[in-house]
Amino acid sequence: MDTAATEVRAAPAAMRYRIMQLVVGLVCMVAIANLQYGWTLFVDPINQQYQWGRPAIQLAFTIFILMETWLVPIEGWLIDKFGLRPMFLIAGVLVGLGWVTNAYASSLTMLYAAAVLGGIGGGIVYGGSVGNALKWFPDHRGLAAGLTAAGYGMGAALTVVPIATMIKTQGYASAFFTFGIAQGLVVIVLALLFRAPRPGEVPNVHSQWVQQTTQDRSPTQMLRTPIFWLLYVMFTLMATGGLMATAQLASVARDYKIADVPVTLLGLTLAALPFALAIDRVLNGLTRPFFGWVSDRLGREHTMGIAFSLEGTGIILLLLNAHNPVAFVILSGMVFFAWGEIYSLFPAICSDLFGQQYATANYGLLYTAKGAAALLVPISAWIVTISGSWAGVFITAASFDILAALLALCVLKPMRIRILSQAH
Repeated sequence: MDTAATEVRAAPAAMRYRIMQLVVGLVCMVAIANLQYGWTLFVDPINQQYQWGRPAIQLAFTIFILMETWLVPIEGWLIDKFGLRPMFLIAGVLVGLGWVTNAYASSLTMLYAAAVLGGIGGGIVYGGSVGNALKWFPDHRGLAAGLTAAGYGMGAALTVVPIATMIKTQGYASAFFTFGIAQGLVVIVLALLFRAPRPGEVPNVHSQWVQQTTQDRSPTQMLRTPIFWLLYVMFTLMATGGLMATAQLASVARDYKIADVPVTLLGLTLAALPFALAIDRVLNGLTRPFFGWVSDRLGREHTMGIAFSLEGTGIILLLLNAHNPVAFVILSGMVFFAWGEIYSLFPAICSDLFGQQYATANYGLLYTAKGAAALLVPISAWIVTISGSWAGVFITAASFDILAALLALCVLKPMRIRILSQAH
């Protein structure tokens, strides 16, 4: 009787912890969002200051993405071994120090070193937050991963205009320093609230809409499965187009001479570039819980087919209408809305296939596909420099998206059904 009463009283406490852990992870993601999504605002000011050239400066972005993605499996292992709190305390120092170093970078070497620091710290926060959400919410993986990733997608929307204003009024170094200190402090404070779930604190249930494995596979076991490598290829294809847009959007707007053209939408009037960046960040965040929630009900592959096709269509339309400032704002929002969902769909299906116990490390390995995609970002800048046109970059990115959609429906779905049916 006493035991039963204790279990009843424990359930609400566990639910409060689940919600708190989700919120803490989301806020940490908001804090580090500028590391990736604010970068585009700094490229041209840095180039004006030092004349290093866009491709050389964008290499720092690639280094950041590589550090933020390819080290996540190791960081996930360290989180499992030493806990979330100490790792997030380290991450807070690194994400702050990365941007402070950018403020004083007088050489490409310093700029690249800052990207390494920020990338390592950002990877700890990203991998740890998403992994923790997957562990606390096995019953709503798509939604939980989407909400957490939304912090990363939407977080920069709060600071795009303040950063752009500070760059214009005080210089890009002041913006790097001020926001670097702020984002580092937020992560350090919230690190004290993190912890992984204890046995019995999460429901031992499976979604009635999405088939999930009952077996936990370690990272080494996962790496030996063909379906993991299929997911890796699809993730790389989808991440490529989005990262190109993220890193190059400001340059595209300036090359088409619409960056500072006023645009009025929904009663608001802003210059085209900051307006597009603000809308992009909001939609890039909203899409993650939205499509995550849809995938919990419609299925991962069907949702992928819809979203990935929409992304490819949006990129082509953006290319055809980039000279129109209103169309540029609207279509860039469409592109980001159809891209951001990869950061909820892929972690969810990864846990569906390989289980909960190693969710952080397993998704960390899959997340390195974003790093592979980042290798193509400087190549896109080089193509534009040589050809003088963005057409080749946009068409390539759109083709990747359509291919990923076809793979989801025609290859991934039957393979996943066969594997999970055999497991059961």
